[in-house]
Amino acid sequence: MKVLAAMSGGVDSAVAAARAADAGHEVVGVHMALSKSRDQTRTGSRGCCTVEDASDARVAAERIGIPYYVWDLSDDFHDLVVEDFLTEYAAGRTPNPCVRCNERIKFASLLERATALGFDAVCTGHYASIRADGPGGAPSLHRSRNQAKDQSYVLAVMGPEAARRSLFPLGEDETKEAVRAEARKRGLGVSTKPDSYDICFVADGDTRGFLERHLGEAPGEVVDTSGTVLGTHRGTHGFTVGQRRGLGIQQPAADGAPRYVVDIDPASRQVVIGAAELLSRRELVATDVIAFEPLEAGRAVTAQIRAHGEALPGTILEVPAAATTPASGGTTDGLLRVALDTPVRGVAPGQTLVLYDGDRVLAAATLERRP
Repeated sequence: MKVLAAMSGGVDSAVAAARAADAGHEVVGVHMALSKSRDQTRTGSRGCCTVEDASDARVAAERIGIPYYVWDLSDDFHDLVVEDFLTEYAAGRTPNPCVRCNERIKFASLLERATALGFDAVCTGHYASIRADGPGGAPSLHRSRNQAKDQSYVLAVMGPEAARRSLFPLGEDETKEAVRAEARKRGLGVSTKPDSYDICFVADGDTRGFLERHLGEAPGEVVDTSGTVLGTHRGTHGFTVGQRRGLGIQQPAADGAPRYVVDIDPASRQVVIGAAELLSRRELVATDVIAFEPLEAGRAVTAQIRAHGEALPGTILEVPAAATTPASGGTTDGLLRVALDTPVRGVAPGQTLVLYDGDRVLAAATLERRP
């Protein structure tokens, strides 16, 4: 196959590209330049497609012996990921930019360009597996054997059509140490490079500061569930459901128990806080469903609402009609409802809901505010 290897400049993507080449594929490496600041540098493990990352990717490609190019996707990244991040927070929602990047950049913009140039597949260093055990032998997305590094949650929005044209060579590795050891054996200088973490385009790690710089101040009130004003804030975009610290209140609760953000209303500029039990929810409601295989009410599943959260057992209550016979895995209209066996805390609108059958991804969707 003719394979386009997305090379971030890290150890995972370098080893993935090398394995694809070893497998006999015709591999071309490409580094996605996503930052509009071309002279941006890394800060420890933070940064977004910096000059160091591009250089590291080039050196790795040379060592592997494959052609290497840099593609400027900064406009797409800004419009489809960064602006979405800002818009969602302004609306009182909690987005996951890594999910959006995988959905709209790596397995949309990149894959579209790769297909137009005649590539058969895109190869990345994600920790997940593609196996041919879906309905009718269709490719399906599975958790990585390396549970600590599993990225199936943030990949679930890719859908089955992109899964058919994707390679994840690291999905069967059980440890990151084994990947680093292989990189050293191959003479790849990125073998000791630290993993990236947090939001890549917030290089200093100050998400609230980033939001305030871009969205400005919109002062409002911090209230309890009865409407009593307990404090003020500089913008609802500085809060997320389930947050405990940085609430801007001085007086403790009457019972001395911790209080949490339980609701956010950007229209009234109110942040509502309350007791921990108000965060618990047994029923999940989501829209924008992307199904890998047919879904049906009554099916037992496990549901995950955070990238590194626990997958909780539950049962599908309702599915959109189009999700009962998914074709290419496009987003479907209608509601997905799931009843959990035990309540989960901190469900925030805008989060991604991923359903699993064992380690196999069934669907992804976007959580809404209320059941």
